[in-house]
Amino acid sequence: MKIVAIDDQQLVLLSLEKHLTSLGYQVKTALGGEEGIKLIEDFQPELVIVDINMDGMSGLDIVKHLRSAGNKVSIMVMSGNTDEDTIVDGFDLGIDDYMKKPVQLSEISVRVRRLIGTPENFEKKEHTHNVQISKSCVGVVIPCYNEESRLLSKEFTDFLDTNLGYHLCFVNDGSTDKTLEVLNDLAKGREDYISVYDCAQNGGKGEAVRQGMLHLVKDPQLDYLGYLDADLSTDFKDFDDLVTTIESSDFQIVSGSRIARMGADINKESAREIISLTINFIIRKILGMNFKDTQCGAKIIRRDLVKIVFKDPFLTRWLFDVEIFKRMGNIYGREKAVAMICEQPLKRWIHADGSKLSMKDSFKIIGQLGEIAIKYRK
Repeated sequence: MKIVAIDDQQLVLLSLEKHLTSLGYQVKTALGGEEGIKLIEDFQPELVIVDINMDGMSGLDIVKHLRSAGNKVSIMVMSGNTDEDTIVDGFDLGIDDYMKKPVQLSEISVRVRRLIGTPENFEKKEHTHNVQISKSCVGVVIPCYNEESRLLSKEFTDFLDTNLGYHLCFVNDGSTDKTLEVLNDLAKGREDYISVYDCAQNGGKGEAVRQGMLHLVKDPQLDYLGYLDADLSTDFKDFDDLVTTIESSDFQIVSGSRIARMGADINKESAREIISLTINFIIRKILGMNFKDTQCGAKIIRRDLVKIVFKDPFLTRWLFDVEIFKRMGNIYGREKAVAMICEQPLKRWIHADGSKLSMKDSFKIIGQLGEIAIKYRK
């Protein structure tokens, strides 16, 4: 039994092809509409799985072409487009099923079997019940400096195994230990989902994140880009919640916030918390924006904004988040910039031992904030 999958995001196609092939189906994929139509004509599948929102020829255009040509192949739409009018249009044009992303692999299996049956060599996959294809494709930069002994490799791979649509870019920031070797081992066999960007010299967290973001934004399949600390002090569940917020809103940035509140597990060292509150007060005065926590290392950003705010090097190694917001204020005006940013409280944040930012560095930050205020003064 043959299936053609058409989508303009390689991460989605790879996940579909791997899963359906493992069930016993013959699967071929295409990265666009015209390529997909030619593949359908040559391969003659029993089922076509197609996305709606693609550059050039859309999924509905493909459906129109097939049905107007008299092709009765079963057609299943799998899309993050949840607009009811679009769904109705799809069925009016002759699709057989419509799956809304995110969708679990187990659900895809059931729907495919309902439409075209079960292959003779079918093998049921019990482990796919909690594995889902994400609504969007997301690139995440993870800056690493001397993380050899504390990189939580299994947590990263477990997340990728259950959330298909993420690509993790680990940036080695001139580490002097075996971090680069650990990262290359982590990426081995997962090159489509993990990349390693090596900076020969240590430039600080801000430059590592900037280089990683500029590297990822070259990949057109990624809808959103973000960054996350290597120690996972913010866990992936919270990060995925940030992605859900930006997907369902007009915000350009969704930033995690380590606000202590009922129902949240926010654990900080007391001395660090006092200094953090003091620094945050100064930051609010400099920005003229009432943010509770600019320095949380978990943020998700729309790809078009990445090219604007990460284009130039940052003035400081650690306060690049402040510079991002300052750049937005200078470009769009303070009021519009505030409306573009959502600050979302985290459910969990725990200070991890071995932080690269010392208490001495914390005091240096005061002077660096003064430098930022002067540089970005309009």
